[in-house]
Amino acid sequence: EIDYDKFYTTTQTVFGPEIKDRNVKAFFRKISNNLDARTEWCEIFGYFIGESDTVSSQLKEENTVFLVSEKQQITHAVVKRQDAIKSIVKVPHLDFTVTSSQKGVLTIFNNQRKSFFSCPFYFHQDTAWITGCDFLPHLKCVVAVTERTVIIWDYKSKGSQNNCFTIKPMENGLLCVCTVTMSDHLAEDNILMGDDKGYVHLLTVTSDHFGLKQCKGKKESQLQVLDSRIFNIVKRKLHDDWAVKVKYFSDLNCFGSCSSDSIHSFVLDDIKRLGDNL
Repeated sequence: EIDYDKFYTTTQTVFGPEIKDRNVKAFFRKISNNLDARTEWCEIFGYFIGESDTVSSQLKEENTVFLVSEKQQITHAVVKRQDAIKSIVKVPHLDFTVTSSQKGVLTIFNNQRKSFFSCPFYFHQDTAWITGCDFLPHLKCVVAVTERTVIIWDYKSKGSQNNCFTIKPMENGLLCVCTVTMSDHLAEDNILMGDDKGYVHLLTVTSDHFGLKQCKGKKESQLQVLDSRIFNIVKRKLHDDWAVKVKYFSDLNCFGSCSSDSIHSFVLDDIKRLGDNL
């Protein structure tokens, strides 16, 4: 058993008074509940970026994690009310990160972690929460899902105009999404989704569906609604409860689906069998 007072005093002695009490308590609670859990000292400080002119490169290389003064908080100018990030997706080949918030803001961050594109989706009439997002490598668009719609955002739109498309209605409530990279067609992407009825859906989208061209006279963030019946969507029931996470494994050409279903909590199958009525 670890004594908190002794732990707190030692931590303050080693790292100095800049450590916040709440961070010490959270770290102490973690290691007390599970002594075998993997822990990193950086958890007690947060995430650190940037460089300081007053710090030598040698000192910074050796002690980056302990430089509390370099902690930086990133805020979003569009969000005027409390919100929560639902998903974060790294796009390595383009060197940026896509995030989606619960209340509907899609954002792309560059490699300096400063937002340079955003799509304030919650300003629209569809107030359903976003439940996940991913990046479509061939169409070079962001895909996100809400409880009843699929959103395709062409972030490359110039100026103040955003090309946003919604595909609806979807039969069940969508809970998660990921991109499937099995297609070699440069103008086609496949989207894997799980819903609240235990189904996994595979949606194929092409550039012909959206046009992906700048529309003259279109207002900022204007949505274009597309009927889901014009798309090729196959689905398969794999669980008796929510399908809360889906992922595609390109090396195996398989997909995995996770659920709170006690009998079929994890399913791994060939992506080509998804449309089979089994």
